[in-house]
Amino acid sequence: MDVKLDPSRDDLPLMANTSHMLVKHYILDLDVDFGNRVIQGNIVLFFGDGNRFKIQSSSTQETFQMKSEEAYIFRTAEPCHVPEMDSSTFSPKMGHREFAVCGKGDHDAFDNDGNHDNQEHDSELSSSKYCCDTGNPGREDFLLVLDCCDLSVLKVEEVDVAAVPGLEKFTKALKLSTTPEKLRREIVRDLVALPADAWREQLDCYARCSQAPGCGELLFDSDNWSLQIRKMGASTAADFPHAIRIWYKTKPEGQSVAWASDQNGRPCVYTMGSPINNRALFPCQEPPVAMSTWQATVRAAASFVVLMSGENSAKPTPLREGHMSWHYYVTMPMPASTFAIAVGCWIEMKPKTSLSDDLMAEHELPLPPSEADFRYDNTCSHMDYPCRFQSRSAAAQNIIPYRVFAPVCLEGACQEALLWLIPPCLSAAHAVLGTHPFSRLDILIVPTSFPSLGMASPHIIFLSQSTLSGTSHLCGTRLCHEIAHSWFGLAIGARDWTEEWLSEGFATHLEDVFWAEAQQLPPHEALEQQELRACLRWRRLQDELQNSPEGMQVLRPNKEETGHVTASGASLVKHGLNPEKGFMQVHYLKGYFLLRFLARTFGEETYFPFLRKFVHLFHGQLILSQDFLQMLLESIPENKRLGLSVENIVRDWLECSGIPKALQDERKAEDGSPSRLARQVGSEVVKWIRVNRRPRKRKRGKQEAAFEKLLNWSNRKNQADDLLTSALTPNNSHPLVPTHLLTDSLSGTINERTHSRHLPCVKPGSE
Repeated sequence: MDVKLDPSRDDLPLMANTSHMLVKHYILDLDVDFGNRVIQGNIVLFFGDGNRFKIQSSSTQETFQMKSEEAYIFRTAEPCHVPEMDSSTFSPKMGHREFAVCGKGDHDAFDNDGNHDNQEHDSELSSSKYCCDTGNPGREDFLLVLDCCDLSVLKVEEVDVAAVPGLEKFTKALKLSTTPEKLRREIVRDLVALPADAWREQLDCYARCSQAPGCGELLFDSDNWSLQIRKMGASTAADFPHAIRIWYKTKPEGQSVAWASDQNGRPCVYTMGSPINNRALFPCQEPPVAMSTWQATVRAAASFVVLMSGENSAKPTPLREGHMSWHYYVTMPMPASTFAIAVGCWIEMKPKTSLSDDLMAEHELPLPPSEADFRYDNTCSHMDYPCRFQSRSAAAQNIIPYRVFAPVCLEGACQEALLWLIPPCLSAAHAVLGTHPFSRLDILIVPTSFPSLGMASPHIIFLSQSTLSGTSHLCGTRLCHEIAHSWFGLAIGARDWTEEWLSEGFATHLEDVFWAEAQQLPPHEALEQQELRACLRWRRLQDELQNSPEGMQVLRPNKEETGHVTASGASLVKHGLNPEKGFMQVHYLKGYFLLRFLARTFGEETYFPFLRKFVHLFHGQLILSQDFLQMLLESIPENKRLGLSVENIVRDWLECSGIPKALQDERKAEDGSPSRLARQVGSEVVKWIRVNRRPRKRKRGKQEAAFEKLLNWSNRKNQADDLLTSALTPNNSHPLVPTHLLTDSLSGTINERTHSRHLPCVKPGSE
């Protein structure tokens, strides 16, 4: 691992010094300004102790150093007025006392509605040096480093949590026995350590503390990738304020969100699964080990709907005339990179029949004894939070509550292609893996500018409009893929983002299993369908490996350095900014074939019960490849492992480029004896390749007739769609192939960005 960070390279720097302080909770209080294409307001960060992993690379025991010994010139913001919080900002269920948030200065930086104007002080890049040395050798003050990019930071201040009445019953801090600075730190330490069964009180305390006045501005500066904050006289992390408020605004060019127009031409904004994640949306700690909870209040014009990663189905609260406030919260700690938001003129799409309600009632029955016995342990290994895996009612819930949002012009397409698929897909996922990690789900059909087929975040899935076209196979498989990320990528995440296969490989493998279960296919039909898709993916993998650099074909590029960080917690995501990476699927395809190989080697009757047990043991945690492989092999008797070990699997599948020998041997055997369905589709491929080579001097009317004939044929043979179109590569594609055939074939070929690398799990992973 390099000890210098160079933004001109294609590696993504994670700058936050998580080894010293970890954000435990964020509270965002934001306004969406479509006129200026900015999101503005403040964020309050509550800190706890540093990263419990604290794994360091043997070659990087020293922290990242500045390129010279020159010190940063830290500054305070221009004086600005901090607006008073409206009581409707927070959920009425909280019942907390309001605080007027006060600050020094005049009204120059905010208008009468509490919004930023264009006169604010912009903390621009003042140095190209990277300052991640927070161990303080030779320094007077501790330096807090947050991941930050393309944000205008206006002011940073400590929050006077000691001014909040009523916290005494939740904290052990005694006002008479300590200094004010120490009292504030102890209050936050006690607050972030409250037990899971006090989560409602904890959220209420967080909300009230976030409205407390500031008690001193902090020095700050920024560079291309980070925001650095210090307090004069605070020489260690233990002395640094544990609750700070940052006033900021996004920039229109920021890469974390996309400002677009929906299919009705109305403005909207949403998180797009950027390679830089959410650091251009709010200052945060990006490394996956920085797992936190959050609350967010977002205000927008009354014509807009705000959707977000949140456990509650938020309802709007009226504010001043023409504006609404939306409040969401999350109690399961997850990386900040998994946070997603979408604001637009969406409408909720509801099924026209009561089938959904009937299914919900049917699947909320008590667990039968055999299922109850299958739940291995009522205790969990993750940090303390209100966990659904400990709830019998959650375990019995095959179908979690869900909503679908889209522009009004897509209502018909949603009714026809999507709404009826959601219950069977959710139920299928539950049948395979058990308890749904999240209590509810929103699905949003995003604008046509969305660069992929889907993206999964906690409690919300973004789907491309393309999934609504053609047969149910594209929409069903893509929906199953995104649902699979609830377990792999979100509830269980990679500790090192370079191990994307732990999210994308699992989701790709499970999408076939979920989809077969959702269709209730007989075993032989499910097997034929899965073999057909394996054949398709094999061709894609071969093509990709022939046309990509060897260094980007490796599933575990950091090898023995995987999971290692510097003493401060900073690290690099290898190839994280490489533009080619967004178009590659090696983590999807090679990861899929590894898992398929393991399932076939040990038998599906052994593999899938193990996978369910693995989910119960590791949900809510970060893992490395060896965690999964070690537990799998330990569950297999030694005489049935067929010579497989963690070491040779890592060597042959994860740390080498190209195609593993075991996969080559497997495909040679299967290509020699293809299934009935594969043979049938293969003959159709040959036929259409021949048609494609014929001279075509037909009139437009004849072409349309041929198009209609092919469309009717395809509806009878929808299982063949993917393979047919994949054979017609871009250089050979035929103009007569219907659009829906082309779209269906993309169900596994278009890169789809998913929050899986971040995670408890998922950085967004790419799809």
